[in-house]
Amino acid sequence: MIEFRNVVFSIGDHPILTNLSFGVKRGQTRVILGPSGSGKSTILRLLMGLWQPDSGSIFVNGEDITQVPPERMREIRRSMGIVFQQGALFDSMTVGENVGYTLLEDKHREEEIEEAVERYLRMVGLDPEVRDRMPDELSGGMQRRVAIARALAARNPEVLLYDEPTTGLDPQSAERITDLILDLRSAMGKTSIMVTHDIADAFKVGDRITVLDRGAVVFEGTPEELTSAKDPFIEEFLAPFRKAIAAANIREDCAPGTQRPATAPPRPQPGGSP
Repeated sequence: MIEFRNVVFSIGDHPILTNLSFGVKRGQTRVILGPSGSGKSTILRLLMGLWQPDSGSIFVNGEDITQVPPERMREIRRSMGIVFQQGALFDSMTVGENVGYTLLEDKHREEEIEEAVERYLRMVGLDPEVRDRMPDELSGGMQRRVAIARALAARNPEVLLYDEPTTGLDPQSAERITDLILDLRSAMGKTSIMVTHDIADAFKVGDRITVLDRGAVVFEGTPEELTSAKDPFIEEFLAPFRKAIAAANIREDCAPGTQRPATAPPRPQPGGSP
């Protein structure tokens, strides 16, 4: 479906991606995980053809998009829906106008646009009545849901790209967004790539995870395999997450009135392994 093969990218003399290779199968959710500045969002820009790599190939459905003319790249881009950081809604447009923006550009009839807006708002768990509200009247989590509805309404793409979709959200709102990403995969079979530095989101959403460090792949595999990886960078990167899990477990065990049976199974660890 999607494959990066030996991709190198730099800005001036500053290397961003170094010999990057990974693949995404149809219907899979791939998480690109890593600290800030590791090159994660660059991958999405390259995949959408907004930037060109210095060398290497990027395949979408077997076609190397680094070799296609601009007209063909625009057609390929139409098969992708992007959810930008912070939602990136047009603040001068209503929710409905945001969701239906691409359909309006494609000159669909008003009735078709209204029907699509209502359908996709319901799909992301929002009441269609919010279509007449402005983005700044919504919570951060609702704005992010509108952004996902807009991505879906953009010609019903076969690939969804999420750029830090939970950044800046409270834990409950972030949980709703990751639940929605999983629902879309189950209900619609969407192929997805999610860029994030949030380890909990990566473990929850990803079928497979690629971890970057300074533009190079340091791990590629399942969430379960990531928990047992012995690479020093991986262990250091996961350490705060593991400490938070351990602290939460201690607080739970020490809570007044808490009783755990002696035969209780081990607590599940990140990635689902006991």
